[in-house]
Amino acid sequence: MLRGTAMQKVKFIYNPSSGENLVAEHLDSIIDLYQRYGYMLVPHRLDFIADTAEAMRDIDGSYHHALVAGGDGTVNYMVNLFKSLGIDIPLGILPAGTANDFATVLGLPPRTGILEACRLLLDGRITPIDVGKVNGQYFVNVFSCGLFTDISQKTPTLMKNTFGKLAYYVGGVGELSRFRKLKISLDCDGGSYEGDCFIFFVFNGHTAGNLKIAYLSEIDDGLLDVLIVKGGGPIQTIQTLLHYLPLTGRHKKYPQGIEHFRCSRLTADSATDETTDIDGQPGPSFPLEIECEKGGLRVIIPRKSANR
Repeated sequence: MLRGTAMQKVKFIYNPSSGENLVAEHLDSIIDLYQRYGYMLVPHRLDFIADTAEAMRDIDGSYHHALVAGGDGTVNYMVNLFKSLGIDIPLGILPAGTANDFATVLGLPPRTGILEACRLLLDGRITPIDVGKVNGQYFVNVFSCGLFTDISQKTPTLMKNTFGKLAYYVGGVGELSRFRKLKISLDCDGGSYEGDCFIFFVFNGHTAGNLKIAYLSEIDDGLLDVLIVKGGGPIQTIQTLLHYLPLTGRHKKYPQGIEHFRCSRLTADSATDETTDIDGQPGPSFPLEIECEKGGLRVIIPRKSANR
């Protein structure tokens, strides 16, 4: 259990634009709950205009951890900021976005309420996990390129907040009009690939859009899971993707049409200039240098997490 001593401080970073603004509605209750556990919350409201880096410079040994409330994009932003500032304190993640894939990996399911999530974190434990890094940018959950992978970037925040995950599915239908293959080359310490594909994933976590796609991935093994959806055509690709819909989590291997590698580092290039995505945010351009930073991030997880 995370009990503060002498009112240890917790930096509370929240994105008021994430999800349905539930954090703002529960702000006083969150502060009250943390005080009952012996912590003093020091809040910072993200607006991406004010100097967030400057607001983090007071973090020192008096801080026990940072509590980040938002979706995967918010978490990605804060992890990259902390890394750039050399801040190394545990992170607690409040799932307040639309998909919350990273929070799910850490044992906080999508339907976990804000105050319930706070209690799970306060009764939780600190553990190190891996993080991915591509061309100098960190990702906690997934790097991707190809069909559907930049839907989060293209879906307006208002639409996400109003329609939730349905907004992503509607956006995905729009992507079908530009259904085409990518030509990529990949080399890693777990294998190599050169040829066409529709989607190219590099997972640190398990899920994308709450679909458990990288179901053989482990978040603390020092390896990234590379999935390449080759697809012989639109129909075959859709059939391959439908493999994931039951969400049973009982699969032992990936379906035909998917190449799978495990590696600690890889290089990738594309014959064309393609849009990439890291945790729902715009990613870097090809060529790519991707690596796994083993144990590079300390997080707080529920003690009875099914994923850990």
